[in-house]
Amino acid sequence: MRRSSSPLRVKSHELKENRFVFSLVLTGLIFLIEFVGGLWTGSLALLSDSAHVFLDAFALGLSYLAIRAAALPPDDHHTYGYHRLQVLAALANGATLLLIAVEIMHRAWSRFRHPAPIAAGPMLAIAVVGLAVNLVVALALRRHDRNDLNTRSAFLHVIGDAIASVGVIGAGLAILITGAVWLDPLVSVLIGLLILFSSGRVLKEAIHVLAEGVPRGMSATAITDVVHRISGVIEVHDLHVWTIAPGYVALSAHVVIDDQALSQTAEIMAALKESLEKEFNIRHTTIQFECGACGQGKTAYPLPQKRYIP
Repeated sequence: MRRSSSPLRVKSHELKENRFVFSLVLTGLIFLIEFVGGLWTGSLALLSDSAHVFLDAFALGLSYLAIRAAALPPDDHHTYGYHRLQVLAALANGATLLLIAVEIMHRAWSRFRHPAPIAAGPMLAIAVVGLAVNLVVALALRRHDRNDLNTRSAFLHVIGDAIASVGVIGAGLAILITGAVWLDPLVSVLIGLLILFSSGRVLKEAIHVLAEGVPRGMSATAITDVVHRISGVIEVHDLHVWTIAPGYVALSAHVVIDDQALSQTAEIMAALKESLEKEFNIRHTTIQFECGACGQGKTAYPLPQKRYIP
């Protein structure tokens, strides 16, 4: 079953691409400002934030390429198209978040042991600019992140950096008032912990999709129960449900019905597809009908036996 691309879907896809390009340009600009500013002021927190911003730009660029690839049609070698590249992009984003968090922790420990002077005023001003840009980018991505793992991974990058910018602003104010330069590496540690948390969430979900796990909010037992309630269904087995790409769930199953002509099964098939779409938003289904006397194995997810009585 091939999904059709309605004008509304195409327009939404183009809007998402434009938002990614806009966000990528702004993020690249703020990376340059924070990186140069971190070197100028001597602030590890600002340099850590610039590293995070660089990964934001990397994540946005990777996500944008994945979105473009996902729009390509299926071919002889990729019958589902290239939708899964979006999940691979999310996995790469999560992995880079993890690596940068470890590096930030290492540099923060070194700065605790060997404090360095910091120009708190410029540090504070640059962090404020960074926060403003991150908020603009977050608003640009927010509309598309709910059902899209790829976009959500990029969105989490940006939100994490916005929170980090708040920490840098707080540290800049405190250093400006008290002169306590140890606050700079402390904020770096907090930024590192924040990045670790974000990377854990993204990696967990991306790995779950790549491992063909049942999509969030569903269970094989619940799906079997819905199928079993359809009039005419005796049993269901060999049920499999997985995520091809964000928002694209597929299902295959063997459904046992009474022995009857193929033309008589159309009503049962229509009811199955309608229930699966209504209850679980599953539109891509491969359902094989079998008669009760076919000698198939046990039901994968057993329920109380029920016979269809015409």
